[in-house]
Amino acid sequence: MPRISSAPVYTPKQVAILDGAVRVFLRSGYGGTSMDRVAAEAGVSKQTIYSHFQDKDGLFTAMMEHMTIRRFDGLFDAAHLPGEPADLMRQFAATFLHKLVDRDYIALLRLMIAESERFPELAKLYGRTVIQQGRTLVSTYFRAHPELGFADPEAIAHIFVGSMVSYVIAQEIFYGNELMPLSRDRLIDSLLALLLPPAQP
Repeated sequence: MPRISSAPVYTPKQVAILDGAVRVFLRSGYGGTSMDRVAAEAGVSKQTIYSHFQDKDGLFTAMMEHMTIRRFDGLFDAAHLPGEPADLMRQFAATFLHKLVDRDYIALLRLMIAESERFPELAKLYGRTVIQQGRTLVSTYFRAHPELGFADPEAIAHIFVGSMVSYVIAQEIFYGNELMPLSRDRLIDSLLALLLPPAQP
């Protein structure tokens, strides 16, 4: 079964630096972050940061990998348990959205979008670790269940996963929660009703 790439293994000191970098980058943005600020936040010397991550770009890249891969590592292993498709799809969707929607990760998404031109590899990292892995897992599951009747499992998987990603961007980043509220449960219910065949009486 396809799965997300394993998260890099960091030493406790590197984790302390990355945790400090998360707080500073999310608070100050890329341009407003200095290695001095990260060093103070992490409680290490600036030279220590350079010795582990080379420069600010290297630290930013490692921070993005740390937050993104760590957050989704395991989701794509746990989502293919045997069971009824409707139950598994609901569980996957609920877990996927839960991992995407919290204050720090929304701030990270904002920062990633803002820096995607400067760091295209980071945008690709998100695409690989979240969108592509999710779509691959779901399309593999759909192909293994021909009774669902999906002529193009990959396209249906794209609709399923893409709907959740676009929901997060629209509701959390573009203030849809204020302008056009839509609960996660309503989204999931409607997706399943749209994609799954009606239950037989």
